[in-house]
Amino acid sequence: MTPNRFAIFQGEIVSIEMAQISIMSHIVNYGTGCFGGIRGYWNEGEQQLLVFRPLDHFKRLRQSARMLLIQLPLNEQQLTDQLLELIRREEYHQDVYARPLAFKNSPLIGVRLHNLEDAYACFAVPFGRYLEKEEGLRATVSSWRRIDDNVVPARGKIIGSYVNSAFAKSEAQLNGFDEAIVLTAGGHIAEGSAENIFLLRDGKLVTPPITDNILEGITRKTIIQLAKEQLGIDTVERSIDRSELYVADEAFFTGTGCQVAAIVEVDRRPIGEGVMGPTVEKLREVFFKTVRGEIPCYREWCTPVYSR
Repeated sequence: MTPNRFAIFQGEIVSIEMAQISIMSHIVNYGTGCFGGIRGYWNEGEQQLLVFRPLDHFKRLRQSARMLLIQLPLNEQQLTDQLLELIRREEYHQDVYARPLAFKNSPLIGVRLHNLEDAYACFAVPFGRYLEKEEGLRATVSSWRRIDDNVVPARGKIIGSYVNSAFAKSEAQLNGFDEAIVLTAGGHIAEGSAENIFLLRDGKLVTPPITDNILEGITRKTIIQLAKEQLGIDTVERSIDRSELYVADEAFFTGTGCQVAAIVEVDRRPIGEGVMGPTVEKLREVFFKTVRGEIPCYREWCTPVYSR
């Protein structure tokens, strides 16, 4: 039994059982859709659920949809308002994860993006950790390369492209690791299977640029700002060689799903002391205070679900 009772479908909030598509739908047969991932964090002291940066997430969903010639039915604020109403209907009082989807729903055979029916749906479920070992992941460099922008744009959260991530993730886990790190076709570090990546080298954070086939992560953007303003640490965006992983002082993944997750080993080589480093620990502390609305200057990122 699913933990959620409702979904947004065909412009309305309906029972989850009514949110169904045909096996003939274009998205099922060709992966012609895109999605987002939005977290809401429960603030126990305030008895309030705070959705983190929803307007930014819906802006990125709109950009992904534009690549696929999909027209979203509402603007970012309207989509946010609709999501808040969905969560209120579910009566969640715990951390949640919302999954908006925009897709081609025409029931026909034929590969294309134009002259097809657009559809939008969204659901929300209670959600904790995406990666169980957030404080100490063992990663490996995957034999699978990240898709190139001229193949399928990695900056779009395009549903069909995540088969690339699935290949990398299963390879890593079936070989005894927790997560994969994928390279670009040119051999530079891109990201994790579904996470952005950062290294700490010589007192600065280093992360791949958006031109190295990465998702333009909202958590990535958040961490760059928090590191600078809260910890006084600058971030350098540049291409990263594989061997830099092995000599990094610290390393970590970021993403809506994984949040901020320490990498303590890559290809059976310890990162730093082989445990979560002090910088990652501080960033995690600042991040979780931020998303739960506990740092006033970032409170505008947190949209309350329930009226007071």
